[in-house]
Amino acid sequence: MKNIIYVLLLLIVTNANCQTSKKASTNKKDYSFLTDSLNIDQQLEKYKLAGFSVVVFENYEIVYSKQFGVKSIDSKEKIDQNTAFSTASISKPITALLCFMLEEKGLINLDNPIDPYLKRWHLPKSKFTENNSPTWRQFLNHTAGTSQEGFEDHYEGEAIPTLKQSLLGQIPRYDKEIEFLFTPGTNWQYSGGGYTIIQMALEDTFNKSMAELAKEYIFSPLGLKNTTMIQPNEKGFLTNVALVHDKDGKVIKTGLPITPQVAPSGMWSTPTDLAKFAIEMQNALRNKNNKVISHNVAKKVTTVTALKNAVGGWSYGWQKSFGYNNYDWFFCNGSNTGVGGTVGGTMKDGNGFAFLANGEKPNRFPVMSHTQKTILKLMDWNNKTTNESIQEIPSSLKEKLIGTYDDFLYGQGVETKIVERNNRLYVESMILEHFKGKNDNELVYLKNGLFKITDYPNLLKFDFKDGKINAVTLVRDNMTAQIEITAKEK
Repeated sequence: MKNIIYVLLLLIVTNANCQTSKKASTNKKDYSFLTDSLNIDQQLEKYKLAGFSVVVFENYEIVYSKQFGVKSIDSKEKIDQNTAFSTASISKPITALLCFMLEEKGLINLDNPIDPYLKRWHLPKSKFTENNSPTWRQFLNHTAGTSQEGFEDHYEGEAIPTLKQSLLGQIPRYDKEIEFLFTPGTNWQYSGGGYTIIQMALEDTFNKSMAELAKEYIFSPLGLKNTTMIQPNEKGFLTNVALVHDKDGKVIKTGLPITPQVAPSGMWSTPTDLAKFAIEMQNALRNKNNKVISHNVAKKVTTVTALKNAVGGWSYGWQKSFGYNNYDWFFCNGSNTGVGGTVGGTMKDGNGFAFLANGEKPNRFPVMSHTQKTILKLMDWNNKTTNESIQEIPSSLKEKLIGTYDDFLYGQGVETKIVERNNRLYVESMILEHFKGKNDNELVYLKNGLFKITDYPNLLKFDFKDGKINAVTLVRDNMTAQIEITAKEK
């Protein structure tokens, strides 16, 4: 009798599990609509782009992955989800994360001057650093003040420069040693050379290559099997890779760029691995299901630490300049000759995307822009907020605000307008339109006297002179940056 009861209970539980599984399967959202909406195949043909790979993640899970085109226009071999691309500057968030993880383990101190960690070369003397030796942290958030923004790639058969030669300026793009442009910590200047200094300091301190350190602390623990900082001329380089192409759709030289400046721009990866990395960061931010990155480190590397002249806001490797549907995002764009892409994630709720393309700027930029706008438009990502802090803008203040100005949002020199529509004020900017695909960013007045632009992460305080705007102060957390504004003639 007991056996019969046991069997009946087992059948009931099994049936219930089957029903639950069936229900879960039935309720699972279908994301295939993105394929038709993205229309990538036609985009590749229109812009002569060899290949494109895209991944979308939602609620901390990858929900869509699709690959289009070929690894090389010469072989016609199809790109798959394991095909790695050169990621260019997307290497920087990895480098920054590595440094913060090493600090958490007590192996380095990011507030220490970096020069004592260097052995092969030392920082050049400068009037800007006589009494202010730059720290690791300042190099990581681009406030150290160094030159050398980016680098040229090299190919098999060419003379590959050493890190020392790169910093000495003995490379095609530069003809002098890296130098300091301002006192460390007083301004912001994007510098791949600064990250090259970080690479040398890491390698000199730990007697391991950048590729070995990244694999040991990040890639292997996260299971990123298609991600590496090993270069094409080195043993252990990946075999499933996309070759780089020029604006005419032809393979550039060998198609495999070699980047000795690994820390700023030498990583190879897939959108799938980039998405896994971003999701780990998001899990760490909520301190749940994170396996490798701690909550403390995730908060530190995504905190805005540079605002003045920092393109709307910068943390450590991550650009913090954009929002969408009231979300704060961490972003990184990568752009090398013949290849590039983007990875971006929301600071909460686990949403985002990653894509990479093996074509030159005029070929890939339109496809990337179309993809980003389409994903943001179609995905139902909305971080609902209340309007309790908003107050009505007095008519007299509205009149002072309306006008056409130099760019006060990102400092990129593009025209920015404040216009009135239906008794409301909106900010129009080519950069905001590029990110969102539309110019409907309302300017609202908060009860604390500050202004907020919908989906722009910084608050604003306007200053007036003779009835016109003459400056704006950007406010982010406990940081401020004042920008002088020039109004353009109507």
